[in-house]
Amino acid sequence: MNILWITNVPLPEASKLMNDEPVPFGGWLINAAAGLQNDQNLKMSIAFPRNGFEEVQMIKGEKIRYYPFPYLTTKNIIQNKHHLIKIIEHTKPDIVHIFGTEFYHTSVIVDICNTKNINVVISLQGLVTFIAKHYMNGIPEKIQNHFTLRDLLRLDNIKMQQKKFFKRGKYEIEAIRNVNHVIGRTTWDRACTSIFNQVAKYYHCNETLRNTFYNHYWNINECEKYSIFLSQGSYPIKGFHYMVEAMSMIVSEFPESKLYVGGTDITIAKTLKDKARLSAYGKYIKAQIKKNNLQNHIIFTGVMDERKMCDQYLKSHVFVCPSTIENSPNSLGEAMMLGLPIVASNVGGISDLLTHKNEGYLYQSDAPYMLAYYICEIFRNEEIALKFSEKARQKAKMTHDKEQNHKRLLDIYKVIIEEGNIYKKGEFYESIS
Repeated sequence: MNILWITNVPLPEASKLMNDEPVPFGGWLINAAAGLQNDQNLKMSIAFPRNGFEEVQMIKGEKIRYYPFPYLTTKNIIQNKHHLIKIIEHTKPDIVHIFGTEFYHTSVIVDICNTKNINVVISLQGLVTFIAKHYMNGIPEKIQNHFTLRDLLRLDNIKMQQKKFFKRGKYEIEAIRNVNHVIGRTTWDRACTSIFNQVAKYYHCNETLRNTFYNHYWNINECEKYSIFLSQGSYPIKGFHYMVEAMSMIVSEFPESKLYVGGTDITIAKTLKDKARLSAYGKYIKAQIKKNNLQNHIIFTGVMDERKMCDQYLKSHVFVCPSTIENSPNSLGEAMMLGLPIVASNVGGISDLLTHKNEGYLYQSDAPYMLAYYICEIFRNEEIALKFSEKARQKAKMTHDKEQNHKRLLDIYKVIIEEGNIYKKGEFYESIS
């Protein structure tokens, strides 16, 4: 079996071969690729977009061939389509597996595969069409339309960010409409897909986490009591603004509580350079932190690798996912696998991963007072924390079982290849070129 993956980010091996720092994203791809590349009956190639490449290059890894290609935009899709054709012609895949619909190259590759009668399947990740609909949740209109210097220079304030998601969504919809096979893992992504394509076959396949998270277990006696971990908060859908509001209520009952936020500090404005980088969203968060006197209660961790991320989970008392929309966030899966008590907004596909009052607490996403209430419930009650810890770990072991997920993915490939293209060309395909 000859497989070509199209990913949005390079795997760590590819980054090292290009003398780049491995990116801290797409962790679910690592173990999935490891399982496939060790299969003696399988040949694997992975293509991904990367800045600085004007032509396609092939980079040989230990067992995988990598193909960086130039980023596609609405302005260069037609002229850069030949790069993707070149990769497909060079790899001669039995199946092309595209991870995500967020970027322009997905619709182009689907079109190429349909034209050349090559089996293609899309794995659903975040769906930008629906992310755009929830992008402004909880953001005051005045803030939505505000520009900082950074936003003016980049033409990228909050409202314009939403418009970019809607724009990318047009290509996402086209890709979903023109594909025969999709892989998903939640009721939410299945429902969203069916809106645009009711005839595509949907295959359920859970994701495998990074290795570190299978080898450790949270201990309530070793964590920093009354500490909360939010894995990222750089843009509005991650719900950082809701978490800040909740934090003001938590601190009133637990004055020693701390919120650790993964990633760079989006509120920093100490130097002129910092101020020039400050976004409207970062400025808004900064103002809310100051308004609620939370300066000593919120700490940004900086970008963390796999090991540091795991350590941060383990030393936290509660993990929160206050997003306004998600499919199945791997951060939630990682927290569950470690057995960390969780409070998450009941949006998108989250309820397929975590059952309210069994493996953690779910709450209405625009009700930060409930977020605060449930966090305090865990702080108050060690019995609840330990129950959630054990139940979450049990659930995650099934959801993120390496062997089962590997077997399921191989079975999906075999079914698609054996079935071939069952639809007649031209019935509903629409070419973008």
